[in-house]
Amino acid sequence: MNIVLRNNLILITTGFETLNASWMKEFLNHHVRGMLFLPKAVLVFRNESLSDIRKEFLKELSTHHAKVHDFDHDFFLRSMLKYGTQPIKIELEKEEEPESVKVNLYAYDKNTVLITLDKPNAWVTNYMRSQLEVYIERGTDVSLVVDVSDYKAKSRLERALNKRHILHYQIQYTYDNHFMSKLYSDFASFSFGDLTKYDENSEKKEFYTILECPIGASQDALKKSYKKLTKVYHPDKVFHESPHMVAHYTQKFQLLQEAYEALRIVS
Repeated sequence: MNIVLRNNLILITTGFETLNASWMKEFLNHHVRGMLFLPKAVLVFRNESLSDIRKEFLKELSTHHAKVHDFDHDFFLRSMLKYGTQPIKIELEKEEEPESVKVNLYAYDKNTVLITLDKPNAWVTNYMRSQLEVYIERGTDVSLVVDVSDYKAKSRLERALNKRHILHYQIQYTYDNHFMSKLYSDFASFSFGDLTKYDENSEKKEFYTILECPIGASQDALKKSYKKLTKVYHPDKVFHESPHMVAHYTQKFQLLQEAYEALRIVS
């Protein structure tokens, strides 16, 4: 293990054994909302309400580090506490062989999704919680029930599922043939020709919903959301996935184009 105290963060480089130590996992479990998952690393931001937990963590970290490197624990701890307000970055010190983790997706209906793991994995579960916290109805160490009753929640879920690597874990998502049809049953019989069946107000509401913008949003807001979403849902991003996923992304991409063309004002 190595610890570098920088002006803008505390950098901890360590092995996976230390990452899975009970004191390390306890600290990270408390900071799920303030964690950013990076390639081969996690970044933990300061939370004022968890300052005591942070101090205890730094004490444990300093003790562990002193044992490994055989130097004075108290002196190093005082130095680390001076950086107590800075983010903490924890990264793997060497390349680990990717470990496959199977994550199962099941849609009860268009409003509720069940996410399950074959066996407990705190890192993958914490990633899911960090991305979907506001939409999680309940959960355990191997399952999460997510409320996806609005399109923002569905979009958030899809963005979370786009990430396939957490530290040295490689996530494999599995779902049955009915997953997409249940989740997007609102669009089951939807086609571009159906747009003519809606009155003008209903039609516009549908377009704003597709673009994830409030009704009456400015042209700048519509354009910004359109560009962001078309990057997320471009079919090329999932060309190697199952036909159901490719078809869904293609349909969503086409709907975004249709909605933006209908709402934008051409000068």
